[in-house]
Amino acid sequence: MTKRHIPAGTAADRPCTLVVTPESAGWEHTALTVVEIPPGGHAFDTGDFETIVLPLAGSGAVVCDGERFELQGRRSVFTRVTDFAYVPRDAHATVMGEGRFALASARCERRLAPRYGPAEEVPVELRGAGPASRQVNNFGTPDGFPHADRLIACEVLTPGGCWSSYPPHKHDEQTATESVLEEIYYFEVAGDGMAYQRVYGGTDVLAEVRSGDAVLIPHGWHGPSMAVPGYNLYYLNVMAGPSPERAWRICDDPAHAWIRDTWPGQDVDPRLPLTSAQELP
Repeated sequence: MTKRHIPAGTAADRPCTLVVTPESAGWEHTALTVVEIPPGGHAFDTGDFETIVLPLAGSGAVVCDGERFELQGRRSVFTRVTDFAYVPRDAHATVMGEGRFALASARCERRLAPRYGPAEEVPVELRGAGPASRQVNNFGTPDGFPHADRLIACEVLTPGGCWSSYPPHKHDEQTATESVLEEIYYFEVAGDGMAYQRVYGGTDVLAEVRSGDAVLIPHGWHGPSMAVPGYNLYYLNVMAGPSPERAWRICDDPAHAWIRDTWPGQDVDPRLPLTSAQELP
C-alpha cells in the first residue's frame, strides 16, 4: 500500500525536496514537486501535465514557450499572497531565481497558453468561524483561476489553535454534489512547530506533520487539519480527477456537518487574514 503520510525529506530527489508523481502515489491524475532552485535554474518538461509554478519562499522567473514571467514571490508562505505562473502540457519550462518553489500539476487533455497570475487577483476567502476559522487563497481554483484544464489548487492558512478542513469532507464519488478528486496536502508550520492531520474512511491517517511533510488522499473523509496553539499552519492543496469538468465539489461527513450551522453565531478569528497581496507586518 502506498504510504499516505510522507515526512519531509523521504520523497526527495535533489534539488527537489518533495516529488509526488501519480506512480509514487498509486493514482492517475495529481502530482506535486517542491524544488530548491539550484544555480542555473530548474528545467522540466511538462509532458501530459499542466503545472502552476508557485513561489513558497523566494522570487524568480519562469520561461516557457518564448515567454518570461517575473515572479515577485514572498519571504515565506506566512508573509504574503504570491503571484504565480501557469505552464501548459507539452511544454519545456525553466524556473530561475532563488528559493523554494512548488510545481503543482495535473494530467490534462487540452494545451492552453502560458499565463501569469498576479497576486492582487488571487481571491482570498475567510472561511469558517470561531475555532474553525481559516484563510483560503484561491489562486488555482475554478473560480479563482479559470485558465486551466483539470488542475485545482489553493492555499490554506490556519491560526494557531484553530482547526481547518473541518467539518471532515470527501470528494471520491461522481454525483451532482460531489467530484472525484485525488488530493495532496503539503504542509509548512511557522516557528519550527507541528500540526496534525486526520484522514479516515478508506484511507486511515492520524499524523503529526511538520514543515515539508505531505499527506496523500486518494479517497475518504479528510479533516480536521489541526494547528496547535502558538504555531500557525499553512498547507497547499493540489487536486485533479477523471471528470472532464473542472469542479471542486465536496460532501461533508453527515456526523459532523452540523458544525457549519454554528458559524453564523461566531466571529471569524481576529488574527485573519494572516496574509494579503501586500506584505503584512
